[in-house]
Amino acid sequence: MLPFDLARLHEHSSMTVSTLRPPPTDATPIFELFRGNYATELLAAAVGHLGIFAQFAKETMTLAELRARLGLAERPAIVLCTALRAMGLLVVDSQNRLGLSELASHHLVPGGPFDVGGYVALMSDNPGVREMVERLRTNRPAGGKPDEAGAAFIYREGLDSAMEKEASARRLTLALAGRARNTAAILAERVDASGARQLLDVGGGTGLYSVGFLQRHPKLRAIVWDRPEVLKVAAELAAEYGVAERLECRSGDMFTDPAPADSDLVLLSNVLHDWDVPECKTLLRRCSLALQKGGRLLIHDAFLNDALDGPLAVALYSAALFSLTEGRAYSAAEYRDWLSECGLVAGDVVPTAIHCGVLAAIKT
Repeated sequence: MLPFDLARLHEHSSMTVSTLRPPPTDATPIFELFRGNYATELLAAAVGHLGIFAQFAKETMTLAELRARLGLAERPAIVLCTALRAMGLLVVDSQNRLGLSELASHHLVPGGPFDVGGYVALMSDNPGVREMVERLRTNRPAGGKPDEAGAAFIYREGLDSAMEKEASARRLTLALAGRARNTAAILAERVDASGARQLLDVGGGTGLYSVGFLQRHPKLRAIVWDRPEVLKVAAELAAEYGVAERLECRSGDMFTDPAPADSDLVLLSNVLHDWDVPECKTLLRRCSLALQKGGRLLIHDAFLNDALDGPLAVALYSAALFSLTEGRAYSAAEYRDWLSECGLVAGDVVPTAIHCGVLAAIKT
């Protein structure tokens, strides 16, 4: 039996699972502790391998200049600098040039009277740090083959994806269900879907976000659009939560197959962060075509500050995404620009749970 088998999960649960509801306590601190290792790995990489603080001790630089100096692609450079800014170690001046904060200038400049870089560099040979350096330098996530830019934890045509194999797809999908159980009901509370007829849940995985909306709105129907092995789990959960008659599991490739049309709500929950900017733009454009005029596209995700300087918890989550997928965390400003290109008008981010929020955009 798999560790995340549904029968075992429900057998050992002391609470009813027939209705999704907000949790009695906030799980956010657990996620912050779980992702904390990325702070160590990024800081040790910056000090012990990339020599970033020695570079900035000499002069300020734009992000493009730093990239050229270190030989980094845009995605890893943004992930690294966002985290270092969120840690309070790098700052940006009025000319948009990166430089050392007072904290870093006192304690991370090699040879300085209060330099602690040697202490930090003791972690340089840690396997996790070396793995992070490899990810930063190659711009390839863990699990990707040397000759391609893919990863085992996401699906796209041509990739060797765990989401195409029954056992691994089930294990990973059910692992992600833990976060969804804590956030789905809150998302459904924060979005007014009372006038909606059909929800399209793109890359919907477990389908639990759709379940939250369906349980709250008895006249709503939903389509969960994902890969066949993933949808086996979604179908089981739809039955468990009593919404199977209103939830359709439809198999497809969100990059190549026509999106199920005629929806007045399209949901992308924790999907776009798996992909780099060109793929995000492609998905948003394809999803906008599936929307009715006046319909809403919902981006439910963890958002960086528009200045790309934090929050620290999201910056470290971005490092996790960078390490395991082709994406990173994005800011609401980045999403608004891409949505505008698709003819969608975005509003404000409404917080949900576990560092996430929902950004709604209307098709005009």
